[in-house]
Amino acid sequence: MIEVRHADQRGHAEHGWLSSRHTFSFANYYDPKQIGFSDLLVINDDRVAPGRGFGKHPHRDMEIFSYVLEGALEHKDSMGTGSVIVPGDVQLMSAGTGVAHSEYNHSANEPVHFLQIWIVPSEKGATPRYQQQNYSAADKRGTLKLVLSPEGEDGSLALRQDARVYAGLFDGNESARLPLQAGRYAYVHVARGSVVVNGVRLNEGDGARVRNEDLLTFSEGRDAEVLAFDLRGNELSDMFA
Repeated sequence: MIEVRHADQRGHAEHGWLSSRHTFSFANYYDPKQIGFSDLLVINDDRVAPGRGFGKHPHRDMEIFSYVLEGALEHKDSMGTGSVIVPGDVQLMSAGTGVAHSEYNHSANEPVHFLQIWIVPSEKGATPRYQQQNYSAADKRGTLKLVLSPEGEDGSLALRQDARVYAGLFDGNESARLPLQAGRYAYVHVARGSVVVNGVRLNEGDGARVRNEDLLTFSEGRDAEVLAFDLRGNELSDMFA
């Protein structure tokens, strides 16, 4: 079963310097039917004005990763990490016992467009850590490249949860398949363009909850960039009921 959530159904926050779309309940946007999915808690689609950003703020016990689509995002944190994240980079911050960080548009002239995604970890109170890796367009072209996994498999970043995240680029006749084990859930988010998933056309900003499927097929892309999440078969919303 595939349950589509269209881009225009998401929450929206407009702050002048920040335009943010919330796939799931976040900050002042609350929908009791949209409180994450499995261990996936947040997908925020953020556009930040030149020279602006999020000042230093804390997190704990959360796996937080950023995926830049356009521009450059500057990151600094209390672990002493400083970096600039550009398209192709995947940045993962495991907050554990607690981390404070800031995120700013690195450019004084151009906006930055990125996804920030939160996954609930399988353990609390772990030691904070930071990871970053670049995956080229060639790595993702016409396939689903593993970018996060529990053990850091195949050059992916190590995630503290039984989840795997894949990134793919699809255009024209390019296609890919993602098998799902029995009892697993999946979530698909279209970051840009459009693509057909199991016969259903998804457009930019659309997402889809997937249950009771053993295979996902991606085809008929139109300049599509996609994130696919292989998740445990549990309902995160039950934790917040």
